[in-house]
Amino acid sequence: MLQADGIRKGVNQKNKIMNDPIVLAYSGGLDTSFCIPYLKEKYATDVHAVIVDCVGLKRSEKEAIRQRALDLGAAEFACFDGFPSLYDHILSFLIKGNVLRDRTYPLCVGAERYIQAELILEYAKEQGTNRIAHGSTGAGNDQVRFDVALRTAMPDVEIIAPIRDEELTREDTTAFLKEKGFDVPQKTTNYSINDGIWGTSVGGTETITSEKALPFEAFPNLKAPHELDDEPEELTIDFAHGLPVAVNGHQMEASALLEALREFGRYHGIGMGMHLGDTILGIKGRIGFEAPVAKILYTAHRELEKLVLSQEQRQIKDSLADKYGAMLHEANYYDPVMRDIEAFFNSTQARVTGEVTLYACRGSLFPLKAHSPYSAMNNSIAKYGEEAGGWNGSEARAYSKLYSIRTQIYNTRSK
Repeated sequence: MLQADGIRKGVNQKNKIMNDPIVLAYSGGLDTSFCIPYLKEKYATDVHAVIVDCVGLKRSEKEAIRQRALDLGAAEFACFDGFPSLYDHILSFLIKGNVLRDRTYPLCVGAERYIQAELILEYAKEQGTNRIAHGSTGAGNDQVRFDVALRTAMPDVEIIAPIRDEELTREDTTAFLKEKGFDVPQKTTNYSINDGIWGTSVGGTETITSEKALPFEAFPNLKAPHELDDEPEELTIDFAHGLPVAVNGHQMEASALLEALREFGRYHGIGMGMHLGDTILGIKGRIGFEAPVAKILYTAHRELEKLVLSQEQRQIKDSLADKYGAMLHEANYYDPVMRDIEAFFNSTQARVTGEVTLYACRGSLFPLKAHSPYSAMNNSIAKYGEEAGGWNGSEARAYSKLYSIRTQIYNTRSK
């Protein structure tokens, strides 16, 4: 294990001193907090800490993050609102497609990396530098997402990732910061928590194996199911062309609407889960997540689609959603086929307009009813399980007989 004094030796090695500042993709967490003093000392240049807010941080939270960056030695601090780009270019398509990774994981924070990289790159260009740093490790997915996004937009970018490139552990970075006089909360060291409006991911010692349970206490915002004491509550969401526009009859902008759903979901314990799957690097990975917004919207949106889309539309859309989720997860967001899939999603949403009412209580969520002016439930033709108006009994009998012929042929052949 590389100790803090070992890191210092690396810092004191001769390096090419460049005047161009380093723009750091900053979050305020352990890894990026470490990067500010470390990069400043090693490269003997200014470090600009840039945060792209995709969470919806409060003013006080932004100020606390800014002050910590400056205390750590950042020469400049900048904060950009990443939500509009995130919603327009990524989240809207996740909603339209009901997109999950492995039909389990709602891509809680990984999708944000592309938007964060793009906005940080714009800032770097304004500062006249091509030196961009991030705090990703060498074992995770985010390093690839950041690098691909940066190299796609700026082929000559100089990417600096000290934790990855120098193979530092959380113990190393914690020791370095403490030696420099910076406090590191113990929970920050034990668990890696990435919070976003679309969800929160939780990683820790229990997630590096499949044989240990992540304790409920590690989840920062949702109570354990057995600790919930909420009362049943109904929630109605209005959609227009596949996207949510109102909650309980109140029209809202996208950011306020998602925030309202997040608060509702957290209160009712909705969206807690574990995901075990394949990483970009080809190994198995495991992570805990909280995704109340995605869980609520997908449940309502899918119910509305069942009412208005054809069977074939939904089946093809589901298969494309699987592909879209895999490619987004695996740093292929900029492949042109993604725009093709998005165009298909848009086409299918032309009639996904209406409202869905959900029931929520103690972690449980399910649809109660749905209404749409484009409903395909046509009671004038037939009422399911009751009576048919578009055909008579003899026609139904003949249809059932013809429908069985194919299976009769295959099941009566000689073996």
